[in-house]
Amino acid sequence: MPPSKRFLLRLDPRLFEALRRWAEDDLRSINAQIEFLLTDAARRAGRLPRQTTPRPRPPGDIPTDELADSDEAAEERDDATAVGPRRAGRGGVLGD
Repeated sequence: MPPSKRFLLRLDPRLFEALRRWAEDDLRSINAQIEFLLTDAARRAGRLPRQTTPRPRPPGDIPTDELADSDEAAEERDDATAVGPRRAGRGGVLGD
């Protein structure tokens, strides 16, 4: 994959803050969120062909199918170790 192009991007502060919150919700960096949105818009407009080969994942990244397996295993562990519902303490707040 060729190296990424770098350039300065000026944004309205309100737009930047909206993108920052959106990126946080999607567990992405602001840069990755902007690239994702621009790529999606370019594909929808027919300006960018669909990617035929998957983009390389960063080292240590877990594929989504492995995440699903680990979530199911975690649920099974939780079911096996559950001892009953947590009860509120003196002040009515969990953990008191």
